[in-house]
Parts: sequence; C-alpha cells; structure tokens
Amino acid sequence: MKTWQRVKEDPNLLKNYLVREKVVDTIRSFFKKRDFREVFTPILVPVPSIEPNLEVFKTELRTSKGLKRDGYLIMSPEFSIKKLIAGGVGNCFEITKCFRNEEEVSAFHNPEFTMLEWYRLNADYFDVMKDFENLFCEVIKSVNPNVDLTKWEYQGKLYDLTPPWPRVKIADAFRKYAGGNVLEVEDEDFYKIYFNEIEPELLKLKKPYFIYDYPISQASLSKQAKDPRFAERFEVFLGGVELGNCFSELTNPVEQKKRFEADLAERKRLGKTIYPIDEDLIKALMELPVMSGIAVGVDRLVMLAADASSISETLFFPGKELFDL
Repeated sequence: MKTWQRVKEDPNLLKNYLVREKVVDTIRSFFKKRDFREVFTPILVPVPSIEPNLEVFKTELRTSKGLKRDGYLIMSPEFSIKKLIAGGVGNCFEITKCFRNEEEVSAFHNPEFTMLEWYRLNADYFDVMKDFENLFCEVIKSVNPNVDLTKWEYQGKLYDLTPPWPRVKIADAFRKYAGGNVLEVEDEDFYKIYFNEIEPELLKLKKPYFIYDYPISQASLSKQAKDPRFAERFEVFLGGVELGNCFSELTNPVEQKKRFEADLAERKRLGKTIYPIDEDLIKALMELPVMSGIAVGVDRLVMLAADASSISETLFFPGKELFDL
C-alpha cells in the first residue's frame, strides 16, 4: 500500500508528514530574523561537488540544435553558494533538494533528500555550533510549544537539549574511549572505531554533542586548526543520528585545488564517476571572506521532531516506495 493510500485510510497518520511544513517554516523564520538572505541555486549543474566516497546521478543536457553537455544532480549546493558569497551576497542560507547515488536506502538515507546549508561571514565553526543549538531548539519548540527542553523525548529516551551542548575533540574521544591516537588510525577505520567504541560512550551524555577538530586527512573543505595536524571541522550528533557537518571554510585556492586533485584520484581508485574540477569555484575562493558553513539534513530534523524512527515515515514519496527498493 502506498503512503497516500495509508493516509487516506487513517488520517491520523498525516500528522507526521505535516511536521515538515513546521520545520521548514521555522528554519526560514530563524535565519530571516537574523538577517540571513535565502538563496536559490541550481540542482542540475555541469560540475558537482567532489566528495570521494559519494556517487552522483549523472545525466545529459541536450538542446534542440543538437548540443550535448554532461549534467549532474547536486550532492550539495555548497559550490554555488560560495560563488554567491564571493559575489557579495553576505550571510545566507538555502533549503534545497540534493541527490546521492549508490547509497543504501535506510532509516537515515534516501536517494533524494532535503539539505539546509547556511554560511556565516566573519565567523568560525564555534559560532556555527551556537547557531545549530539555537536552531534545533526552535525547531523542536515549533512542533511542541509546551516541550520541556531538559526532558525532550525521542523514541522512548530522554535528552537534555538546553545549550550549551558538549563539545568533544576527536583526539580526546579516541584517547579516552578507544585507547588510541586518532592520527594513527587509517581513514577507512575511522568511523568504524567511532561508531563501535566511541559513540556508545558519548550517548551516555543524554545530550546532543559536537565532535570537532578532525584529522587533516579528513579536512575536506575546511581550513587547518591551530594544530596543523587537524582541521576546523565538526559533526553534530543526537541519539546516534548525525545531523550536520560544518567547516571553518578553506579560502586558499592553491590548497583547495590540491585537495580536489587528491579527491579526484581517490574517486578514480574507488571506481566513482569522474568529472573535472570546478575551476570557477577555485576563482571564487580568492574573493571569499573568513566564514564558516554547515550542511544539515532536513529530513533527519523532521524525523526527530516527529518522533519517527525513520525518515521514510515523514516522506510522502520515499525512494524505497517509489522504486520498489
């Protein structure tokens, strides 16, 4: 039975799906009250972002005159937003559709998903941590105005959402809970150790938490920390769910191109789709101010706010239903 049929038979099911509207309205209100501009960037682009472990949806753009161009559905709006910031847009946010191929459809993943990204100028990742804490609390209160943030319940477990949330350095977590030096861990083993040995301990905090200062080998688009062996990057987790990935943004075009070249080499090694580096972004980096940005999975925010166990419970047309997965 399809979702629309289940809702028709039992209108009480509709409340979970309508949580999305409240969440998105709250996100917009939150940022506009803080003088962030909402931007709208393309979903179909000639060059997508270049994360080595993610696969794209590739297509072809054809004109009536017979011209053909490779096209890709975005995995993130990051490159386009950074170009707008280089052009002078200022603090901004976007809520958009993104796409990732070759991922398991699971409780936390869907091939098409909704992404929130925001960028704060003259700021670093610690500033964005505060943004996230405040935004998340606003989202929860928008769905349940009478909520006690010190005893918020998700899937039968209580969490204290009151800021500030714990901030844990990756190196400290590996030393304390895994008995090792994070700099000596192979990249392919990093998350395996994190989820098996470290996360169970951090869940005992009964609060959302930020894991920060990743090894420079996982710097991605973030700049070096004061200790150059690490990057100014954080991820935020709640109840075992990763909600956001943030960088103090790298603005050095030479260093960024070097990382892109390494990422392309890794994509080739992994057998992923190969495409060129976005040279337009490299030019834009020379115009970027000091800033920090984050990517947040809106579907996961909705799932948590609705007290649902899976994002598919809040999607009218989940991928597994559309494509019989």
